[in-house]
Amino acid sequence: MEPRRDGEGSLAHVVETLLDKGLVLNADIMVSVAGVELLGIRLRAALASFETAARYGLEFPSGTDVETAAWREAREERDTCPACGKRSPVRQLLDDMCPWCGWRSARSRLADGAAASRSALPDASGAPAEPSSRPAPRGEPAPGDGRP
Repeated sequence: MEPRRDGEGSLAHVVETLLDKGLVLNADIMVSVAGVELLGIRLRAALASFETAARYGLEFPSGTDVETAAWREAREERDTCPACGKRSPVRQLLDDMCPWCGWRSARSRLADGAAASRSALPDASGAPAEPSSRPAPRGEPAPGDGRP
């Protein structure tokens, strides 16, 4: 992260970044007087969203039910939509579309194009599955124009 002075320096942005990336503190504090250790404190703290903590495999308190639907959703890999910037499941972004803005990946457009070309192929009887939008060769009527 580079220091910058733009509109993204708000407290909300800082908190969102901390929860998204996570922050781990490790500290060993020892109080000694005349070389005699009087007090020793070992501090281990993590600040992260549950989604981030689950992604990095942090341990949760005993008794935490991690088999609920919310935990499964938190463990699901997510990525940012290139069009709207909102986070969605990676599989949905790649195979289908962004649920927020409707952006479609190249993979899903290719899959739809392949499905459309397969549906235009003739079936077992030799008839096309649906009328084609392609122009007919010269001298032949276009499919579905009503001429024999």
